[in-house]
Amino acid sequence: MFLPTVAAETSTIEATDYVAVSFWIATAMMLASTVFFLVERNNVPEKWKTSMTVAALVTGVAWYHYTYMREHWVIEQESPLVLRYIDWLITVPLQVVEFYLILAAIGVGTAIMFQRLLGASIVMLVAGYFGESGAWDVFGDSSTEIWFVIGLAGWAWILYELHGGEVGAAAESGSAGVQYGFNAMKWIVTVGWAIYPLGYMMGNGFFDGMGTDDMNILYNIADLVNKTAFGMMIWYAAKHDE
Repeated sequence: MFLPTVAAETSTIEATDYVAVSFWIATAMMLASTVFFLVERNNVPEKWKTSMTVAALVTGVAWYHYTYMREHWVIEQESPLVLRYIDWLITVPLQVVEFYLILAAIGVGTAIMFQRLLGASIVMLVAGYFGESGAWDVFGDSSTEIWFVIGLAGWAWILYELHGGEVGAAAESGSAGVQYGFNAMKWIVTVGWAIYPLGYMMGNGFFDGMGTDDMNILYNIADLVNKTAFGMMIWYAAKHDE
């Protein structure tokens, strides 16, 4: 059994290729989520429209990249590492900035919050790419592990801002709906994003018997859940803001 891809005349997805199937499912769900967020943008208060637009951008950019990542996997049977990090370099900072946009919508967001969240997300992503690609093997044989730790430090910085820093404290002044949406997004970043370091370890020799197939399936599941659920929580907060 085969499933047609975007370039159906040149490639097909074999039903037993679970990595390709996970790419397929993620691609479809990203598109569906984008349409939903764009439609619902017209049904939320004016101050929430920017947040809904960014939510649609996150899943829309991911959908576009996933169409190419899926093709790359099917044709080359190789992990689309560069394409994946290009996608993350656009979408992950947008997700992190959503916390600032929510606070700005209720009048408590500041420029320093924006800068800290954006800076931490860039550190996390750049370190992850260097560690997985070997593009800057500055630490020799330990580069994969050291860049991994640096990336975790960037994530930890984000978690501190959300749980114990100025960002988390500011959210407490919002309505019950805003607080619920913010807290749900905070836990997506805390628990949902924990899937990514696990995928990194799977694909980079931390676990015996696991490799890039396991890594890509896990990354695809993480993107699907985190990007769509993240946007849904923004929509929920917007609909229930009083």
